[in-house]
Amino acid sequence: MNETLTLVLAWMAGGALGAIFFGGLWWTVRKGVSSPNPALWFLGSMLLRMGIALAGFYLVSGGQWQRLVACLLGFLMARLGVIWLTRSSDRQPPASEVTHAS
Repeated sequence: MNETLTLVLAWMAGGALGAIFFGGLWWTVRKGVSSPNPALWFLGSMLLRMGIALAGFYLVSGGQWQRLVACLLGFLMARLGVIWLTRSSDRQPPASEVTHAS
């Protein structure tokens, strides 16, 4: 298979793994804070998310560091995407960051 295509597929797989990992983290935080037993939510979610991510990285890399780097890049880009998608639009900056013209 073409090396460029392989790296693009590894990057996309990293994006999918990142979406699962960070989307799952966001979902866990929202469910865990209102749960009567949040430690179970956070521990179970961490183990599941880490297991999926590590197994995915192992399978995607295929023993080649270039694929691993492409996968990691997609993973980190998915983090930025999840942060952007889950950001609340009604958030106001903290009072210490508000500047006024004099």
